[in-house]
Amino acid sequence: MPPSSPGGLAMLFYFVRQARWAFVSMLILGGLTAGIEVSIYTFIGKIVDMLDEVPRAELFAQYGSTLLVMAFVVLVARAVVAVLTALVEEQTVVPGFYNLVRWQSHHQVMRQSLGYFQDDFSGRLSAKVWQSGFAAGEFMVTLLQTAWYIVVYALSTLVLVGDLDWRLGVLVVVWLAGFCLIAFYFVPRVRKSAKEVANAASGVTGRLVDAYTNIQTVKLFGSSQEENRGVRSSYDHFLNKLRHFTRHLTSVRIRMAFLGGTMIVLIAGTCLWLWQQGAVSTGQVAFSLGLVLRLNLLLSRLLGQLNGLFRTMGTFQDSMETIIQPVEIEDLPDAPDLLVSQGAVSFQDIRFHYGKAGGVIDSLSLAITPGERVGVVGPSGAGKTTLVNLLLRFYDVQGGKISVDGQGICEVTQQSLRQSIGLVTQDTSLLHRSVRENILYGRPEATDDDLRKAAERAHALEFIEELEDRRGRRGFDAHVGERGVKLSGGQRQRIAIARVLLKDAPILVMDEATSALDSETEAGIQANFTELMQGKTVIAIAHRLSTIAAMDRLIVMDKGAIVQEGTHAELLTDGQGLYAQLWARQSGGFLPDDVELPDTPDMVD
Repeated sequence: MPPSSPGGLAMLFYFVRQARWAFVSMLILGGLTAGIEVSIYTFIGKIVDMLDEVPRAELFAQYGSTLLVMAFVVLVARAVVAVLTALVEEQTVVPGFYNLVRWQSHHQVMRQSLGYFQDDFSGRLSAKVWQSGFAAGEFMVTLLQTAWYIVVYALSTLVLVGDLDWRLGVLVVVWLAGFCLIAFYFVPRVRKSAKEVANAASGVTGRLVDAYTNIQTVKLFGSSQEENRGVRSSYDHFLNKLRHFTRHLTSVRIRMAFLGGTMIVLIAGTCLWLWQQGAVSTGQVAFSLGLVLRLNLLLSRLLGQLNGLFRTMGTFQDSMETIIQPVEIEDLPDAPDLLVSQGAVSFQDIRFHYGKAGGVIDSLSLAITPGERVGVVGPSGAGKTTLVNLLLRFYDVQGGKISVDGQGICEVTQQSLRQSIGLVTQDTSLLHRSVRENILYGRPEATDDDLRKAAERAHALEFIEELEDRRGRRGFDAHVGERGVKLSGGQRQRIAIARVLLKDAPILVMDEATSALDSETEAGIQANFTELMQGKTVIAIAHRLSTIAAMDRLIVMDKGAIVQEGTHAELLTDGQGLYAQLWARQSGGFLPDDVELPDTPDMVD
């Protein structure tokens, strides 16, 4: 399990521990790479001294073995370390660690309750999951392959140059201290700015995805210019954060250029003075100048890498703050699966207010016997859909208990609970996949024959067989577009009904299941629903009262409470009751627009 806190370092260590040996290998190889690099400059110094010390004809005779060792280090050892480094990074860390972080981040997001997704852009969430793997991987690769290499190189330079003369060592220490002061001042500011840039960037992508996903609504209301202004506002906010970030980077580069130039001149002048005094040889001067020139390049690079490190850490932490949130609805440890033997559903004195003080459902009790068909009616906002959401445990009740066959739904696994309930809603959403995959979502192991029968019973087979998408895929293999946008509302509804028919769960919930269908198609499907309901417990929500008049019992809700119950005929006998009023006001079985709606929170119905 990941840490409960979304802190960047804590989460990073959580992921790194799972790939520790790959990073240990990178640590060792990075140190070896730096050591070999330093040794090459040492070789240069020694070769210069060799050329000064011996006649040309005797060079290989006296130093042949030493030159062979140098050649072996440069040709073989350096190449082997480079190959191993590339293998570890490109074959282990990039495909393994990057995607380990992404997969586990996705898994954490998928554990979240429905409310988590309703509070954020889906595009923003997907961007956070994807960038989390890249940011974590880039941070570790940069830290161990580049930053660690430079640190080892700098310390080796300090030791080797200081060994020649303590005054050269002091100058290198001053140089490294100046670098640390610049880093100490700017790195936290860069880290903070990087986090703000990452958050602003995800806001832009989220706004773009929201506009693209709802492009039909945008165009329908002629809101393209308004949307563009909104995107531009988000983009301007991102640019402001980015400019603030780049100002820090510019300041760093200016200071590093001044520091590096000053220290190179001081060290070079000191080396020449020491050579003039006879304290160092010509080769040692060449060796020292080569090392410090390379050190100047590497320190400038290191500060850039530190900026990159904290930029990626800011991105990673920004992702984790979104991804690692407390999961509101979790299964109990070792929770058993729900076993539905009869299908009795019980709501016992339940209370629910969407986390507020009150206003949705208070002290509601309802017992549904096995195989009973119950219709739920009432004005919009009465709490009908909320009742279904609570049964499916999309939210947890704030008081009371919901049980199925005597088993509390909070005490069993969510997966087994939802597998036992077939749900068709008014707002049908399909996956951007083939018709086949969408229907088989109800029962993946079903045969093609079962698939076709479900489509036929849902009056969907005829139009499915005529479908063809832009890539030439036909029939059940045709893709339906994002949220099923390539299909009409009635076609989407029929595919959703086929999915539930195929699932064949013991408890059936219909929330305005046929609202998008024409009367002829609805009549045909209603006959199949009658067959489907046999032996099942049914909860049907409808505004069109005629569609549920034949239910065994009707429950009338208003303002989160049950105000009437009985059969259609019984409820009509009470001419002053809410049901009789709604029935009388309907024309063709629809609730009128002038029914007064209660003041309830959003998303109650």
